[in-house]
Amino acid sequence: MDFDLFVIGGGSAGVRSARIAAGYGARVGVAEERFWGGTCVNIGCVPKKFMVMAAEYGAQADDAAGFGWNITKGGHDWSQLIKAKDKEISRLNGIYQRLLGTAGATIFEARASFIDAHTLDVGGQRVTAERIIIATGGHPTRLDIPGAELGIVSDDVFYLPNMPKRIAIIGSGYIAVEFAGVFAGLGAETHLIYRQPLPLRGFDADLRASLAEQMAGNGVILHAGNTPVSITADGAARRVALADGQVLDVDVVFFATGRAANVKGLNLQAAGVKTKPSGAVIVDETLLTTAPNIYAIGDVTDRLNLTPVATAEGHAVADTLFGNKPRKVSLENVPTAVFSIPPIATVGITEEQAPPGAKIFVTKFKPMRHQLSGRQRISLMKLVVDAATDQVLGVHMLGEDAPEIIQGMAVAVIAGATKADFDRTIGIHPTAAEEFVTLRTQTRVAGAAIAAE
Repeated sequence: MDFDLFVIGGGSAGVRSARIAAGYGARVGVAEERFWGGTCVNIGCVPKKFMVMAAEYGAQADDAAGFGWNITKGGHDWSQLIKAKDKEISRLNGIYQRLLGTAGATIFEARASFIDAHTLDVGGQRVTAERIIIATGGHPTRLDIPGAELGIVSDDVFYLPNMPKRIAIIGSGYIAVEFAGVFAGLGAETHLIYRQPLPLRGFDADLRASLAEQMAGNGVILHAGNTPVSITADGAARRVALADGQVLDVDVVFFATGRAANVKGLNLQAAGVKTKPSGAVIVDETLLTTAPNIYAIGDVTDRLNLTPVATAEGHAVADTLFGNKPRKVSLENVPTAVFSIPPIATVGITEEQAPPGAKIFVTKFKPMRHQLSGRQRISLMKLVVDAATDQVLGVHMLGEDAPEIIQGMAVAVIAGATKADFDRTIGIHPTAAEEFVTLRTQTRVAGAAIAAE
């Protein structure tokens, strides 16, 4: 064989697995046809967070008056933001490539597809490998409606030549609510259209309801319980017809309606790799596919599509195959954040998932900063506690710095901390985070409202 391991995909998952395996002395090849670092670095979480920060600076300039600063705010320069973002992404691309080269992996800037379970066509070159990892990630999808081709997807939003003055965002997941905050914060008339009564399906209901209130307060026009039925062009503008009869005239229609596994053209059947009807690669708990020498990691498996999960999976497979350290990645209690404005972060189970009788603690307050800024901003913190064991099963937060705070809370949840452990922890004052260790009054019992109904 030409290689002990060949990795298809140079994103977070693929680079981590290749680098760790090469570090163990394996002969490793990696193929990437588009850009090193994958979705997260190039057209995902990293540039998106820069855009969220840009939107927040505008609000901070307004808030400064409450603290005695006389700031005259000019218009936002979209082209300058994109230029600065592109420069940083280019730097990160180089880092990813250097990591692989330093580790000793062989880099192929080409598309790879299967010839059989041990043989790949890599840019027209025939390559063999003892083991192969599929780490090709996912791609955004559009709704199947007339005129869908007139809309953009998340891959496109980072390269818009001009800042739209009016935008319709379709969806209510991570990407949709984050970019609603971005464009509203940068001054665009922003419409958010979604089927559910509240955004962020799957998150705790208190967080979802509070985020909807905050987004509306930030100027996002919410079209809850609604769907687009068609998109038509009106010159350079776009006209969106909604199911309830409304018609929206905007400059850009942005589909944030989900992602699908990147498997097209891989010729998986030639290798005996089976997929779900959605296209996601089927894996077992060790991330092994239906072929005995082929693994799949990251978003292509559509299990829990988060970059840190993908990198953890890549590391675990490399440890197992070449480090004599077999291990698995647990998908329980994985913390996550949504960089909406304000952001959400969470770890553990929601109240809706809690066992009946679980103790629920909730606090909702105006952050200290906004007592002076005058901005109508709310923070919400919530604990879900097992009534029998006192173990904290879920920690949820909406508010400034939520992602930074919940990262620490995740350690406590993973370690099995109890509510008593939280109660005996001294808070850091004055902070929002201290509220998590000063919650003493139980708000309600999980399932009580459902039982009453």
